[in-house]
Amino acid sequence: MPANKRAMKADDFKRLDVFSDPNFTPDGKAYTYTATTVNEENEYVSNLFFHDLEGQQPVPWTFGTNKNSHLRFSPDGSKAVFQSTRTGLPQIWLLSTAGGEAKQLTEFKHGAANPAWAENGRSILFSAPLEADADVSSQRELTKEERQKEAEQKKKQPLVVNRLKYKSDAKGFHDNKRTQLVRFDLENETFIQLTSADADHSYQDISADGRYVLFAANLSDEADFEQSNHLFLLDSATKEISNLTNGKGSCHSAAFSPDGKKIAYLGHGFEYDGATLNELFIHDLDSGERACLSGEWDMQLGDILIGDSRLGEANTGPVWSQDNSSLFFIATDHGTTGLYQATLEKELNVLYKEDNHVFSFAYHGETEEFILGISTPSDPCNFYKLSKGVELKRLTNANAAFLDEVSVSAPETLSITANDGWILQGWLLRPYGFEQGKKYPFILEIHGGPHAMYGQTFFHEMQLLAAKGYVVLYINPRGSHGYGQEFVGAVRSDYGGKDYEDLMNAVDYALEHFSFIDETRLGVTGGSYGGFMTNWVVSHTNRFKAAVTQRSISNWLSFYGVSDIGYFFTKWELGHNLLDDPEKLWDFSPLKYAANVETPLLILHGEQDYRCPIEQGEQLFVTLKHQRKEVEFVRFPDASHELSRSGRPDLRVERLNHICRWFEEYL
Repeated sequence: MPANKRAMKADDFKRLDVFSDPNFTPDGKAYTYTATTVNEENEYVSNLFFHDLEGQQPVPWTFGTNKNSHLRFSPDGSKAVFQSTRTGLPQIWLLSTAGGEAKQLTEFKHGAANPAWAENGRSILFSAPLEADADVSSQRELTKEERQKEAEQKKKQPLVVNRLKYKSDAKGFHDNKRTQLVRFDLENETFIQLTSADADHSYQDISADGRYVLFAANLSDEADFEQSNHLFLLDSATKEISNLTNGKGSCHSAAFSPDGKKIAYLGHGFEYDGATLNELFIHDLDSGERACLSGEWDMQLGDILIGDSRLGEANTGPVWSQDNSSLFFIATDHGTTGLYQATLEKELNVLYKEDNHVFSFAYHGETEEFILGISTPSDPCNFYKLSKGVELKRLTNANAAFLDEVSVSAPETLSITANDGWILQGWLLRPYGFEQGKKYPFILEIHGGPHAMYGQTFFHEMQLLAAKGYVVLYINPRGSHGYGQEFVGAVRSDYGGKDYEDLMNAVDYALEHFSFIDETRLGVTGGSYGGFMTNWVVSHTNRFKAAVTQRSISNWLSFYGVSDIGYFFTKWELGHNLLDDPEKLWDFSPLKYAANVETPLLILHGEQDYRCPIEQGEQLFVTLKHQRKEVEFVRFPDASHELSRSGRPDLRVERLNHICRWFEEYL
C-alpha cells in the first residue's frame, strides 16, 4: 500500500458522499441522482445533482442542510418533482428544469413522499400518512413548535393497544395513520384521495394513460395476523379496486409494460417462509393469467448484499424494455450483484456482472442505455454508463480526495469446504501496514438476517478493523442468500447447528492457510442474527479471547412476544411458536448456556430497537454479571436496530469506538 496513505478512522464514514437513485432525463442526454453525506451538525444531508452525459461535471440542483430526494421528471422534461424536508417534514416540491426556485405543492400535516407523474404530466401521484377522517383539501403542516408540543402531549397519554402489529423497528409504536395514495391536479391545484382503507398502501406504478394505479397492500380482515402483501389495480376514474394476486404470498416491485397490457412483479408464496427466493411474475391484464419466468433460475432477485455505507433509494427492477419484450433487474449471486435481462420466453442474460455491487440502475428505452450505481470493496460508490457493444464508462469520481488520503484493504476471496462437503464463500482482509513474518490478531465478522449476504461492496466497519491491525474474516454460512434456495433455507430449524459449524470451519481454514494469524488472539462479533450467533459461539467454545455481540437475540422464549416480528419469525426460523414447544425454544437460546461463557463479552444494544429489543441484551448481561463473568453492557439512546447503518452519526462513531476498545483490551 502507498506509504503516504493513513489508516481508516471510526468517523471516516461521515466524510463519504453516498450516491443513490439515478434517473435519466426524458431525452436520455443526462441523468440526476441523490448525494447523501453528514454535516457538521451531525445530521444526514441529501441533495440532488444533474449530470450531462456529454462530459460536464455534475451540477447541484439543491443546496442546504435538508434531505432532498426522489426527483422525477415530467414526460416532456420541462418540470421535475421531488421531496424535501426544507419545511420540517418531507413534502412534495415542483421545479422548472429551466431554472428558478422550487414551488411547494403539499403542506400535509404528516408529510408527503414518493411523487410520480400521471396523465402525461397533468397530475402528480404521491403517498401521505393520513388519519381516517383526514381531509386532503385542508391539510396544514405543523410548525416545529406545534410538533414538539403534540409529541410531548402524546408522551403523557397511555398507549391503547388492540392490534398484534402495533409497533415496528422502522416506525416505533403505530398510531391511527395509514399511508394513502393522493393525486394532485396541477392545473386546478386540487387534491384527490385515491385510497382510504385501514391499511398502508404502497405505490408501485401507474399506467401510461394515467387511469390505472398499481399498489401493494394487505386489505384482508385477517391482515393483522398475516405477512401477505398483494397487488391491487385501482381505477382512478371509478375508484374500483381489483385484487390481482389473491392468496398467500408477498408481492412487490410491480411495473406496467409500456403498452399497458402486462404487469411484471417480484414475489413468492412463502414456500420456505422468510427464506423463500423472489420469483419474477408476469400478469396478463386481458386474460388474468400469471406466468413465472424465473422458476429454473434458483437465484435471489433484488439486491440482498449488505454493507454499512449505503443510504438513499435504489431501483433494482424489474424494469420493462421499450418494446415490451423483456425485463431488466438486479440479482444477488455468490457475493456479488449484477444487472440481468429476462425475455418473456424465460431466457436469462447477464448484461453486467463483475466482482462488485450493483446497487441501483436507470434505463432509457430509446437509447437502450443504463446508468449503473456500483460499489466495490475499495470504492464506496460511483455511477457508470452501460451501452450495447461499448465498454463500461465511468461517469463520476465520488470520494476521490478521501480515497487518495485513506488506505483501503482489498479482500481475498476464499472457497471453504464445510465438514459435510458444502462449499462456503468468504473474504479475508489483511491489516493495515501488513508485514510478512509478523503475527496479527484476528476477528470473525458474522452477518445478520440470517438471510442476507456479505460480498464485494464497501464496508467501513471491516476496513476500520483492518486499519486497527486485525485480520478480518467474513463468510456466508448456510442460511445466506446468493447460493440458491437449498442453501438459504438450510439454517431453518437448525440455528446453532450447521451454521455454527460453517463459521468454525472457516476459522480453521483461515488458521491453516494464513500463517500470519495469531491463533491465541481470536475475536468474534456480529449483529442481529450475527449477534445471536456471537452469543452462541462464546457459549459453545472458548477458543475466542474477546467477543462483541450487537443488537442480539439471547432468549427465544421472550423474543417471541417482545420483537415486532417475534410472533411469526420464531416459527419461520426455528419451526416452533412459544406454545408449540417452549422447551425447544429454550434449547435454541444462548442464555441457556450462559454458564459456559468464559470469553470477555461486550454487549451493544439500542434503546429503541424493536426488532431485537434491548431486554435481550439485558437478560444476557444480568445472567453473566450475576455469575461474575467478564461482561460489559453499552446502551445507545434513541437507537433502533439500524444503528450501524443509518443511526445517528455520533452514535455510530461511539459504537465503532467501543468495538475497537474492547478488542484492543482483550486481543
